[in-house]
Amino acid sequence: MNTAQRPTPPNRSRSRNRRSRSPKYATGSTAVFDNLWRSVSEQLPYYRSYPRLVGETGGKDFVLAHASADVDALSTALLRGAFEYQGQKCSAASRAYVPASLWPHVKARLLDDLSALKMGDVRDLSNFIGAVIDKRAYERVNGYIDTARRSGEASIIAGGQCDARKGYFVSPTVIEVLDPRFVTMQEEIFGPVLSVYVYRDEEWPEILKLVDQTSPYGLTGAVFATDRAAITEASAALKFAAGNFYVNDKPTGAVVGQQPFGGARRSGTNDKAGSILNLLRWVSPRAFKETHVPATDYRYPYMKD
Repeated sequence: MNTAQRPTPPNRSRSRNRRSRSPKYATGSTAVFDNLWRSVSEQLPYYRSYPRLVGETGGKDFVLAHASADVDALSTALLRGAFEYQGQKCSAASRAYVPASLWPHVKARLLDDLSALKMGDVRDLSNFIGAVIDKRAYERVNGYIDTARRSGEASIIAGGQCDARKGYFVSPTVIEVLDPRFVTMQEEIFGPVLSVYVYRDEEWPEILKLVDQTSPYGLTGAVFATDRAAITEASAALKFAAGNFYVNDKPTGAVVGQQPFGGARRSGTNDKAGSILNLLRWVSPRAFKETHVPATDYRYPYMKD
């Protein structure tokens, strides 16, 4: 916050104590940013000017495939986008929408690649995936997998194994859901779990609305299609669903300084880190006027008889 504070009010210490007892949240989560925003707003009378808050929180990032999509490119993007860094990226692909005409081929390719994927110590560069960050993350991800396993609206078609004997390992997991609003399609998991909803090809217009409305987040998203009209249609329909929108590529891997990053809705303030937009967020503009021939009479010409 680029603001100077006024002298500390008498009850400031009590406010600090009250905040210190607030729930502990995961760093970078929407809950953390909400808590920061509330804490700052409680102190507004003691700031010289209104604070400016910039934050990027989480996402429920999508991959949407059109019937014209390239199967191999789509399958590769799903695997890389969902399972690189164990899916512990705010931009990780977490929900996918695949047309029925492509799903058998995409599923076969995806399962084949996953069967060859190695998991283990990150010091062995032949391993594609490692352990999740800690026990808390492990238990949270395992909980979502158990929910899918017990549900009649979802089936685990790959992975689903969790092992905490030596490190917190969760195998890359693909869940096929019957309900497009199943919990794993809506909530941020932050782990190696990809949920897939298979739709009828003719449902494309409805699917565009579904993708936009399913999640409160708006960070990243990707559309796969070789039909340019479909790409244009998806770009327009999903303009608020992803601050970083990808065409025929996985929704991760923005390079700082080359691709400004950020999303809106519950994903943050979308101030695009790495761009001039973020810099302008922090400056305070001042308009300057100097009059070289100032008025010396209050009367305007039109006031004369």
